[in-house]
Amino acid sequence: MKRFIEGEVRTQVTLLPECLDDFIAEDNSVRVVDAFVDELDFQELGFEGVRPACTGRPGYHPAVLLKIYIWSIDGATRRI
Repeated sequence: MKRFIEGEVRTQVTLLPECLDDFIAEDNSVRVVDAFVDELDFQELGFEGVRPACTGRPGYHPAVLLKIYIWSIDGATRRI
């Protein structure tokens, strides 16, 4: 994902907890969303912004934005 804003590496060891991945339970649905979106071919699906511009500030990769969108819908439906 060159020329996109990079997120934190979830397996990077830190002081407490050992890594960001430790905050998420093994059976949390966010792991399903993460795995599902990682397998999508965004260019084939017609997403814009898959090939970032060479100028200006880097944007977020469409996969990151889709994960946030799906997770926000999932969180909203759990509160109803």
